[in-house]
Amino acid sequence: MACRLADSGFHFIGSQQRRVRSNRIASQSFPGICYVKWGSLPKGGSNSHILSHNRRTVIVQAVAAPVQPPTVDDSSEQRKQLAEHYGFSQIGEALPENITLKDIIDTLPKKVFEIDDVKAWKSVLISVTSYALGLFMISKAPWYLLPLAWAWTGTSVTGLFVIGHDCAHKSFSRNKLVEDIVGTLAFLPLIYPYEPWRFKHDRHHAKTNMLSEDTAWHPIWRKKFDSSPVLRKAIIFGYGPIRPWMSIAHWLIWHFDLKKFRPSEVKRVKISLACVFAFLAIGWPLIIYKTGVVGWIKFWLMPWLGFHFWMSTFTMVHHTAPHIPFKSSDEWNAAQAQLNGTVHCNYPHWIEILCHDINVHIPHHISPRIPSYNLRVAHQSIQENWGKYLNEATWNWRLMKTIMTMCHVYSKEENYVAFDGIAPQESQPITFLRKVMPDYA
Repeated sequence: MACRLADSGFHFIGSQQRRVRSNRIASQSFPGICYVKWGSLPKGGSNSHILSHNRRTVIVQAVAAPVQPPTVDDSSEQRKQLAEHYGFSQIGEALPENITLKDIIDTLPKKVFEIDDVKAWKSVLISVTSYALGLFMISKAPWYLLPLAWAWTGTSVTGLFVIGHDCAHKSFSRNKLVEDIVGTLAFLPLIYPYEPWRFKHDRHHAKTNMLSEDTAWHPIWRKKFDSSPVLRKAIIFGYGPIRPWMSIAHWLIWHFDLKKFRPSEVKRVKISLACVFAFLAIGWPLIIYKTGVVGWIKFWLMPWLGFHFWMSTFTMVHHTAPHIPFKSSDEWNAAQAQLNGTVHCNYPHWIEILCHDINVHIPHHISPRIPSYNLRVAHQSIQENWGKYLNEATWNWRLMKTIMTMCHVYSKEENYVAFDGIAPQESQPITFLRKVMPDYA
């Protein structure tokens, strides 16, 4: 736990201490940070601590208590400290209640909504070429270079998924049939059914960071966590060490069960499932026939796991942080969820190119109709008009460690409670991550 001694002139974070200027007792606190309050204790009290600073002696009482997440009243210095603590470059101010999503959309240049067929098909060329190059590298690479070839190929096939993603949002082509065909084909190497994903993903955009209704990820409910010892262990591992591949479970649970779709959606869902099963029936046996089971692992499974690493980590970073709340439907605000509840994260340039700027994610949530090749122009406009409200980061280990070790069980008061704060005896995987994950930003 980090402790803050507001008036003594010291600020303690983790095991380190730094001197900072402060002239008042803070009125707010951060998750995982405790107050140190002024108080008079009886002489010799067991909880008294004598601190000497600037030749004066002060008696203070340390009180650890649950604290509220930061609010719009927090100072810029507090947000700066919180950002550093979590691995962000900026944590934005809370968006005022009277701002609507339309207000934000109206500030965007009209050109960012325009579909450019040349740019759209250029992105297809980039993804197909880079994916083919990746498969060639796998075929030629010695064993010790295979991880690099798999990383490239998994990232390249993620770019294909992003193209299908644009098709699902009707931001790839003016022709709906072309979008459906391209989207279906782009998803096939990943065994992803296009229409089921499209239906679920539309609901994610409509209800971003809404408890239960958001069909991407959301915090674990305490009731579910306590429901079964076996399930609790699975959840701890799933939202801890194997979280970078948890999208595999999401893929299985959400996209192949016809009962999860409306009657009007089922016909299109069945068509997509038929395409996926046809690819399985033809593609997998062909790969195994040509290269053997080891070849199937090398050419398909490992790049597929690389794709799910990006699918999981991108989704985590885009909407998960200790200060970003999930809200019930009666408290939810669309503008706040899409602008304040979405994170812009800069990744290495080669990843941004191969994945078509999908991590320029705030404008995508302001309007999913913005094509991927216009996201950067849209983000620049949002920075100019709404910059102080944005959550921004450059990918780093502290950011990932924060998400994987803190953002677990839903709490209305604190947004999240970590597993080891609820079940410390069973949370060794989280304790392990705290010890071994790097903490530099």
